[in-house]
Amino acid sequence: MSSSTVALADADKKLTQFRNCRVLRNHRLVEDDVWVRGGKIIDPEKVFFDEKRQADVQIDCGGSIVAPGFIDLQINGGYGVDFSFDVETVQEGVLKVAKGLLAHGVTSFCPTLVTSPPETYHAVLPRIPRTAGGRHGATVLGCHVEGPFINTDKKGAHPPECIKEFEQGMATVREVYGSMDNVQIITLAPEKAGAAEVIQELSNNGITVSVGHSMANLSDGENAVHHGARLITHLFNAMLPFHHRDPGLVGLLTTDNIPRDALVYFGIISDGVHTHPAALRIAYKTHPSGLILVTDAISAMGLAEGRHRIGQMEIEIRSGRAYVAGTNTLCGSIAPMDECIRFFKKASNCSIEYALEAASLHPARCIGIEKRKGTLDYGADADFVLLNDELSVQSTWIAGECVYRANGVDSNAL
Repeated sequence: MSSSTVALADADKKLTQFRNCRVLRNHRLVEDDVWVRGGKIIDPEKVFFDEKRQADVQIDCGGSIVAPGFIDLQINGGYGVDFSFDVETVQEGVLKVAKGLLAHGVTSFCPTLVTSPPETYHAVLPRIPRTAGGRHGATVLGCHVEGPFINTDKKGAHPPECIKEFEQGMATVREVYGSMDNVQIITLAPEKAGAAEVIQELSNNGITVSVGHSMANLSDGENAVHHGARLITHLFNAMLPFHHRDPGLVGLLTTDNIPRDALVYFGIISDGVHTHPAALRIAYKTHPSGLILVTDAISAMGLAEGRHRIGQMEIEIRSGRAYVAGTNTLCGSIAPMDECIRFFKKASNCSIEYALEAASLHPARCIGIEKRKGTLDYGADADFVLLNDELSVQSTWIAGECVYRANGVDSNAL
């Protein structure tokens, strides 16, 4: 056995106790310890009674909140990187963003591609494999492909010349994307001809189908859910506004015309720009179990105030917002996840526990990974974030290893 193999085996056996903290478990903050071994959360009772051993390492959390690591299901880029346009350097770009996200408590994410030509998907998707997180950055859960099967009338910033129809159903989908091995979520417009059959097949193959960038009425949305759709892309944005005689996709939050076991989730952008605080409150009070915080961040996230050239466009960041340079035209979200959590909590007046679970447990449940991510239950991956009472990130941990520590945090305590 080599020395490196011995070292790995020893690391797997090392028992670490995180104490003096408030742990988010079962929707409550409780004074408890977190025990980690082999990159997993473990039950300390079994250690005490079966193994009769103490922790090898004790870490004093200084009274911090310990919450599951945040999961961002929709992020287009950051730190000058755009996953849809930086084709040749997308592998390096994903790593750069994955590393940057650690400072904001994000331990897992879905790199998101906007509507693009087939050659872009064929080049980019194979280059973004699912990868485990660590010091190098957050875990890549699979890509979120937003388009090109969307409605031109609700295209937003998506290029209309690249929008596609389901001409030959799944055959067209495979032709456009190429390999879908690295795809976790697909956003599409459910009112398109042939969408129902495509949704059914994608869902059967383990891909989460999200409805969005759409002119769908409520019936279209309900039909999509009956065929397996389980997510709405950035609620209120790029869809028909709520109407009392046909509430459109927004009506999926309260409809009773879907299977009883079908919980519809919805992403919502709480950056203080894309969704009014009153709309955030409406969504939260109407369907709290389905709410998922997403950043939908663009490549300008993480860049300093001032002017920057991104691709063919010059942008200007002023007072934490991104504008087309020289104008007052907003060009996308640049708020990181921890900021979105703080804004949402203030806007909705929800509990700390709920705000944190909307960025961890809810997205994990949506894509079916709640046994290992988005929770601090025994057996889950030891991905978590330490926060103060203002929900500012103190440190971020992946598989029980500290991968980020904020400036000014006592390194002896952590």
